[in-house]
Amino acid sequence: MKRHATAVWNGSGKEGKGNLTTQSTVLNKTQYSFGSRFEEGIGTNPEELIAAAHAGCFTMKLSFNLGEAGFEPTELETKCQITFEDGAVTKSHLILKATIDKISEEKFAELVKDAENNCPISKLLNTAISAEFTLNK
Repeated sequence: MKRHATAVWNGSGKEGKGNLTTQSTVLNKTQYSFGSRFEEGIGTNPEELIAAAHAGCFTMKLSFNLGEAGFEPTELETKCQITFEDGAVTKSHLILKATIDKISEEKFAELVKDAENNCPISKLLNTAISAEFTLNK
């Protein structure tokens, strides 16, 4: 399987503007700029997209882990915070809220750790990755 996205940029790094389009067209000429990346401008930015990718990938991997262990989550909600410092992504922190019946905290922590380490985006990122969770039953 291969997926793709396209970035188009016009102008200088600070004054220019660009847009991003994904293969699925969920992003379709979605604006990004210096302002949306380093300030509070309108549009998206690469770090926000990495956060979305990591949150989605981790959550899906955890769902598969739970299923293989005989559990079905009612809901998994993951927020990912990407830290961007000195021109590099230095950390990805996953904050999970989960509602699952009949699972021990210990078993859940084991499955979370596996998803944290083994989802494809975690494997791709060359940075510190951490996770925390709240488990509701």
